[in-house]
Amino acid sequence: MAYRPKDTHERIIHRLKIARGHLDKVIKMMDDDVYCIDVIHQMHAVESGLKETGNLLLENHLKGCVADAIKEGKAEESIAEIMQVFKKK
Repeated sequence: MAYRPKDTHERIIHRLKIARGHLDKVIKMMDDDVYCIDVIHQMHAVESGLKETGNLLLENHLKGCVADAIKEGKAEESIAEIMQVFKKK
C-alpha cells in the first residue's frame, strides 16, 4: 500500500471538495449570466485549487511509492511513470 497518512488523504479530499464547490459556483454563474470576468476569476480559483491538490498528491507519491520503488531497485520504472504524467500536459 502506498504511503498516505490519513491526514494527507483527508487534506486531498478536502481540497477536492473545495474545488468542486468552486466549479459548481462557476456553473451557477454561467447559468445566471454573470459578468464574464467574474466567471474567469472563479475558474482560476478552480484551477489553482486543483493544481495545489495535484502538488500535494505528487509529493505524497514521491515520499511513498517512489521512495519504495527506489529501495526495491525500480527507480527507472518509477521515474518513467512520473515523466509520462508530465508529458501528457
